[in-house]
Order: sequence, then C-alpha cells, then structure tokens
Amino acid sequence: MKMRMNQAIARALADEMRADPSVVVFGEDVAEAGGVFKTSVGLLDEFGPMRVRNTPISELAIAGAAVGAAAAGLRPVAEIMFVDFIGLALDPIVTQGAFMHYLSNGSVTAPLVIRTTVGSGRGMGATHSRTLESWFLQAPGLKVAAVSSPRTAYGLLRAAIRDDAPVVMLEPKMLYGKREDFEPGDDAIIPLGRGEVVRSGSDATVVTLGPTVDVGTRVADESAASLEVIDLRSIRPWDEDLVCTSVRKTGRLVIVEEGPHTGGWSNTVAATVGVELFGEMRAPIFRITSPDVPVPFARRLETEMYFPSPTWVGPAVERFLDTDQVPPLWWQTERGEAS
Repeated sequence: MKMRMNQAIARALADEMRADPSVVVFGEDVAEAGGVFKTSVGLLDEFGPMRVRNTPISELAIAGAAVGAAAAGLRPVAEIMFVDFIGLALDPIVTQGAFMHYLSNGSVTAPLVIRTTVGSGRGMGATHSRTLESWFLQAPGLKVAAVSSPRTAYGLLRAAIRDDAPVVMLEPKMLYGKREDFEPGDDAIIPLGRGEVVRSGSDATVVTLGPTVDVGTRVADESAASLEVIDLRSIRPWDEDLVCTSVRKTGRLVIVEEGPHTGGWSNTVAATVGVELFGEMRAPIFRITSPDVPVPFARRLETEMYFPSPTWVGPAVERFLDTDQVPPLWWQTERGEAS
C-alpha cells in the first residue's frame, strides 16, 4: 500500500486506537482540522471528541495533561506542533513523566507519546526549523525516536504507543509528503532501539537519522566506494550492536546529523565507537553536521548552506576515503566550498 508519511502516521494512530480504547490523541488543531500537517485526519470522525481533542496553544498544558492522563491509566499521544516550542513543556516531559517510574519505585508509569515536528527545509526560519533531539538525550527515563519514511513513521509510532515509558517521536516536516509502498499491520511495528542497514557496503559505515537517511543513501548510490548506510531510527536507546558490528567490518565511520556541530547525538555515537573500536579503526571518525548557527530563512542558505545535503556530503566522504583523514566541512573552509 503506497502512502505519504503523514498518512502513515494517521494510520498508525487509528490502528492503535482501534486496538486499545485507552489510547487518546490531543494537541493543537488535531481534531476537526486533522492536524496542521494532516497527521490526524479522520480520527475525530471515527473515535469521537472524547478520544480526539483540540487543546489551547499551550505546550506546557499539553505536556502536563499527557503526563497526568498517562499516570491515570490512559495512553495519550500528544502533539507539539513545532519542537522549537517544546522548551515550554520540558518540565512535565523530562522531570515528571521521565522520572515517574523511578520516583514511584515502579508503582506508576507514564506511557505517553510526544509527537513533534523537527528540522529545516520548509522555509520556516530559525524559530520553526530546529531539531533539538539532543535536549532529550540526557533525560533518563525517556525514549527518543526519529522517523525517516512512511514505513518507519508507522512502525515506530505504533511501538511508541505500546511502550510503558514516555517516548518523544521526532518527525522531520520536510518528509511528510514522502511516499512509500509498505504493508501496515502488526508485522510492520518497529521495536524502539533497533536500527536498520538500508544499504550494505564494505568501505565505510555511514550512520544517519531522519532526513539524513535519504542523504546517506543518495551518496552511497552515487559513490564509487562501497558505503554501508544505517538508519539509526532511535537515539535513546540506540543500536550500539548494529553500528559497532558494521564499523568492525568497514573500519571507518561517518555520521551525518542535521543539527548543530556542538553537542549533537553524533557525539554520543562517535564516543562510543571510539572507545569500543579504537584499535580496529582504519581512519578517524568523521562527523558531518550543520554549522553552529540558527537555521537561516533564505531558501538557498537553508537548503544549500545549512542542511548537510548530498552536494556537500558526497565530496566530503570521497575526500575522507581518499586520504583517511577528516576533511574540513564546507562551512569551515575559507569560501564555503565543498570539501
């Protein structure tokens, strides 16, 4: 069945709501409007206003209600329209929801899902285009997943709703229109914490997440080298075994991350692999990220100079493989030229 990513998300919500009457959905404009990105179309008609509710424009209220509903026995799926505003809701997510299981000695859980849009590429400027997944990496008790396609959006969301821990689901807004042919159903559920090899290769491992999965596969398809591309799919927990097994085979690791160079999830992957496989590596670990600047509004700056596009990633990987040295990134060169 071919469907867009936003349709796959709506299908995942509907399938879980049919299977479990405790699953409820709420957020800004999720009911009659079907979500600003049309990810909840049809839910109100099928499940009614007791299970599909609009909320005020208050991220704190949305997240707080989700934690309270989860503690009371429901499985809420709350939508924060843009991750850029999730700072207003951090306390209920990372302090209350994430700690509830631990602070209650396991007697109370918070099985909730926070869905939110992330990333650049839609011309929405600095305040509506960030990723911010690293904000959640240091929050014990949370799980964090990022989708890269309709299939992964469907499979990860269904797994997140069934999980007894609070889960933050990151949905790159530039991928909502992406189409893919897959068969929905229980067999399509993707366990959290398990990555996937999307291209096999032997010269280098390329670890990607969310929108950079397409970048990695395109670079691999166009390269003369044999690149193994991994879609990490979850970053807390993340699939250390899959990545280390691949790097043991290839001897090289490239990580492609949409997000600032400093403090990103790729640092965690690089540090882990560096410690585990230092003596087996054929080259230093190469991280390709966005620069440490706000996401620019100008279209060319956003898509060509901020996001790690194939235009920059491809030549950088080729140079890395030719020299076994980490080249400067495009924004680190004098004239912003490809490495």
